Amino acid sequence: MTDDVRLRRGRGALGFSFFVQGVAFALLVTRIPAIQDRYGISDGLLPAFLAAVPILAGAASVATEHLVKRVAPSVVLRWAQPVVLLALLGVGAGSQMWHVAVALGVFGLSVGALDASMNMLGVSLQRAYGRSIMLGFHAAYSLGGILGASAAWAGAHWHLGLFVSYLPAVAVLLPLVLLGSRRYVDHQQGEAVAEKGLGAGGFKLLLPLCLVMGCAYIGDSTVANWSAKYLQDVLGSSEQMATVPYNVYMVTTLIGRAVGDLGVRRFGAVAVVRGGTLVAACGFAVVAAAPGAWVGMLGFTLLGIGLCVIVPQTFAAAGRLFPGASDTAVARLNIFNYVGFLIGSPLVGGIGDAWSYRGAMLVPMVLVLVTLFYARSFGSDGARYGVGHERPRVVDVGRGGNEV
Repeated sequence: MTDDVRLRRGRGALGFSFFVQGVAFALLVTRIPAIQDRYGISDGLLPAFLAAVPILAGAASVATEHLVKRVAPSVVLRWAQPVVLLALLGVGAGSQMWHVAVALGVFGLSVGALDASMNMLGVSLQRAYGRSIMLGFHAAYSLGGILGASAAWAGAHWHLGLFVSYLPAVAVLLPLVLLGSRRYVDHQQGEAVAEKGLGAGGFKLLLPLCLVMGCAYIGDSTVANWSAKYLQDVLGSSEQMATVPYNVYMVTTLIGRAVGDLGVRRFGAVAVVRGGTLVAACGFAVVAAAPGAWVGMLGFTLLGIGLCVIVPQTFAAAGRLFPGASDTAVARLNIFNYVGFLIGSPLVGGIGDAWSYRGAMLVPMVLVLVTLFYARSFGSDGARYGVGHERPRVVDVGRGGNEV
């Protein structure tokens, strides 16, 4: 098998893995009100349940950093993703509060290993291709999120139980995931699996990207965990319509990520990230001021367009900063994915309960704007788009490399 074919198959398999994760996560977060009702979780206790998932996922991401020194990231991904799907099914299968607590715990641990290993493989493949492809992987995630949110809408519309809603997705996707995992490509040919650490002062170089990642996921978690509740409780929508904002958000992230790699190749990561940050901030402002559900939808649309470029480019920038230790950099950066979720969910919920959910939406708006101060980390001399074998000018990247 030629390298081109191997890389193409590996890219397709990894893209499908991102897609499946989008389906699973959307099925979980868009049915939070239904999960809350099924297990009798109070509004005061709900933030604790929502916070437990990113805490456990962050711990699993740390463990994955050390685990991939012994086994390939593809091995971690191959076993973590089926567990995520089975844990999702477990969320819908229980009848008591401890049942959902265990299921969410398993979901959190497995999703941490899954996210870290997926992005490790994505950064490695981008290095092999020599051009921006990370946004494409995250576009596949968004496409999965659209399908998952649509399935959740159908479940709410037809008043289906959680288990009945989740079972078809798990039954179809689980065997396909196991089959596709045979084609994962871990590293560029000739690259050693064992990587060195970040080195002295390495985390200091990575820290701006960690802050950007945390703030971006505070914004993302606000949409994932509170959009349905916000639309239903604040803007007066029906339960059925409350599942739509996340779907709208995922549609716009899909569109933005589908064309985002072209934007990065043409204008550079710095310009793309800055533009996305400003659009995301406008989205939060519209959501906070929305007089009704449809204007709220417009705000979530802007949020999808703006936030969609930040996270993939942050992972890509970490890989460029540490080409010899990209697995370690991605695993540590991935922790701040969950830091953002951990902070975002209780922060918005706490401010909403104590003051106003409209006012709470302004907090992630301000935090997302922090990205503007660190945008140069995506394209400075120390973090150019290219890696060692590429030409240094950002706008030239993408004219070379293997075409698919």
